[in-house]
Amino acid sequence: MINKGIILAGGTGSRMSPLTKAVNKQLLPIYDKPLIFYPLSILMLSKIKDILIIVNKGQLDQYKKLIPNGKNLGINLSFIEQNSPRGLPEAFILGEKFIGKDNVALILGDNFFYGQGLTSVLLKSKKIKKGAKIILHKVLNPELYGVAKINSKNKIIGIKEKPKENYSNYAVTGLYYFDNKVIEYSKKLKLSKRNELEITDLLKKYLKKKQIKYELLGRGGAWLDTGSIEDFYKTSNFVASIENRQGLKIACIEEIALKNKWIKKRNIENAIKFYGNCEYSKYLKKIISL
Repeated sequence: MINKGIILAGGTGSRMSPLTKAVNKQLLPIYDKPLIFYPLSILMLSKIKDILIIVNKGQLDQYKKLIPNGKNLGINLSFIEQNSPRGLPEAFILGEKFIGKDNVALILGDNFFYGQGLTSVLLKSKKIKKGAKIILHKVLNPELYGVAKINSKNKIIGIKEKPKENYSNYAVTGLYYFDNKVIEYSKKLKLSKRNELEITDLLKKYLKKKQIKYELLGRGGAWLDTGSIEDFYKTSNFVASIENRQGLKIACIEEIALKNKWIKKRNIENAIKFYGNCEYSKYLKKIISL
């Protein structure tokens, strides 16, 4: 069972420069909420209460103005500053003290997940005791992603980064669940040609030991990577379309906390005061008036 989660919100955001020269990408808006709310909501939907956010050096104060310590959400929130990005597995090295002897989930700060049945996939995934579990999503352009090859017995038999040939179109999304061995394995990784520790190399260690499983985000699910300007605004438009049609908000972290019974209505009232007169606050008022 996994009760700890890490959000990797560092990185330079170079593909979105000059917007990201002064502000971290995860603090930019996806429709009506900062991007960081979306990965945070995924961990909260997984009923993970101990969360570490890894941020760029010098940007910690920006995050603490938005989500100071997690008490308002009934969670335990901590931060670590990253001097410079050195690949995804570095999150487990930086977060070693936070992880301790526990298993851990990792979600990338610029990944967006949505779909019917998503919560059940998350809750099922967090139950792992040994090995690793990844979330896969079928894509048309597998050459842009790390992908997993699945055999006729529904087992992962290979993982490849941005394959040029027709290898597989099951993309490995930015949401991972690992046992405690992930710290040891990450420390043993060698830097790639990009001078980074590669998540694909880490997953291959679990694959070699036949200790990696997967959950498939089905046809009704959406996984979007907001790494580029185009993808960022596509995601924003997607959220706007869903919210304006349904009247429900995606990634309303206070609503999730209330449904998890981590907070009470008075905490929502405090949140309304904190956010001020805005559409997000109006939605929170609807929640506590029901």
